[in-house]
Amino acid sequence: MSRVGQIEKRTQQRIIKLFSKSLGYEYLGDWTDRDNSNIEPQLLTPWLKRQGYDDALISKALYQLDKAANDRSKTLYDRNKEVYQLLRYGVKVQPELGENTKTVKLIDWKNPQNNDFAIAEEVTVAAADVRAYGKRPDLVLYVNGIALGILELKRSTVSVAEGIRQNLDNQNIRFIEPFFSTIQIVMAGNDTEGLCYGVIKTLGEVLSEVEGDKFD
Repeated sequence: MSRVGQIEKRTQQRIIKLFSKSLGYEYLGDWTDRDNSNIEPQLLTPWLKRQGYDDALISKALYQLDKAANDRSKTLYDRNKEVYQLLRYGVKVQPELGENTKTVKLIDWKNPQNNDFAIAEEVTVAAADVRAYGKRPDLVLYVNGIALGILELKRSTVSVAEGIRQNLDNQNIRFIEPFFSTIQIVMAGNDTEGLCYGVIKTLGEVLSEVEGDKFD
């Protein structure tokens, strides 16, 4: 059966099914009417507790992660880079004054199945500028409650370039740029052209290729 003209929602549901049924992601639901963040403590905290960290260490680790992700004195690139360092190597915290520093691992890289993988749809995020309007990424991928991936989907009759533009627009400082401080992969796709992906601020080059008919 032809997929041409298929509405985006149907494609979206198919992708959710792929992640939840085939890849084992937990489906978190439709997050349209919710106060959403790129760091969800109610998901991250329980996972950290299962790793054996006490409340004091978790609280300090969350503080440092949030501080790195929301340091507006730095560019999005620098914030994202610092967050990546914490994701990759852990957060170094001092339990009490005079005690040795301990490392709180936010992701279990050695045992991937030990992590909590989840997907949410229609993730509404408030704009950074109160005079601007918020955005709603189609799908957001979370690992241990930290948003690491965004996917914008378009119907098969709409160019994937529109999804790329939407991702780039969302990274505008007026809109939801802060949400991208933890994002490690940005994606856009449809049923006829496939999937484009990159990291923050890089999809402009892909857009040029798509619009220049270089997309394979």
